[in-house]
Amino acid sequence: MTASDEFVISRVFNAPRDVVFRAWVEPEQLQQWFGPKGVKIFYSKGEVKPGAMYHYGMRTPDGTEMWGKWVYREIVPPERLVFVNSFSDKDGGLGRHPLSPTWPAEMLSTITFDDESGKTRVTVRWSPINATEAERKTFADSMEGMKDGWTGTFERFDAYLAEKG
Repeated sequence: MTASDEFVISRVFNAPRDVVFRAWVEPEQLQQWFGPKGVKIFYSKGEVKPGAMYHYGMRTPDGTEMWGKWVYREIVPPERLVFVNSFSDKDGGLGRHPLSPTWPAEMLSTITFDDESGKTRVTVRWSPINATEAERKTFADSMEGMKDGWTGTFERFDAYLAEKG
């Protein structure tokens, strides 16, 4: 894997690491903040253990429904989550990106949580797995959009943590 095969974004949040970690693994919390700005999570269910799945449904402002899932590979509270992220159908089967047929079907996601004097640095690493050349190219060409999407998600997360106190 080369550096261009991996998307990385990081941000420091003003909350303790255990609070931030729980917000990433508890479906009822994920439902409150996860996703790009304007997207509403209307379904959020899952179990946090290797091999288990977190399954979610989201609705865009124009009413489009999309489904996604995470299949956990590694959980190290409160330090790291590793999972395969993909679009899905409403039953949790593997799906494709509804707007981009050459988006990678599966992404390896590694989320790390580092304590920084009582605050928490969250680093998201994404890379396509089992991807075709066309899917890898789509991924590489989408870095700026991923940055915008994750920046919006992090802004929502920051607001959620501040509101939660």
